[in-house]
Amino acid sequence: MIKNYLSDIEGVSIYPIISLSIFFIFFVLLAIFVFKSDKKYITHMENLPFGDSERKGSKA
Repeated sequence: MIKNYLSDIEGVSIYPIISLSIFFIFFVLLAIFVFKSDKKYITHMENLPFGDSERKGSKA
């Protein structure tokens, strides 16, 4: 059913290529960011959820 509708649209074959390209570029850029980021920055970001309660003192 959907195949019949999509076959009538001219140039519809470009959409999967664009989607795959965006997906691939996103993960390549993410991998570059992860490998080039500073280890101190990663450690800082890891401890953010815990850093706030440690500074204020955990009064639960």
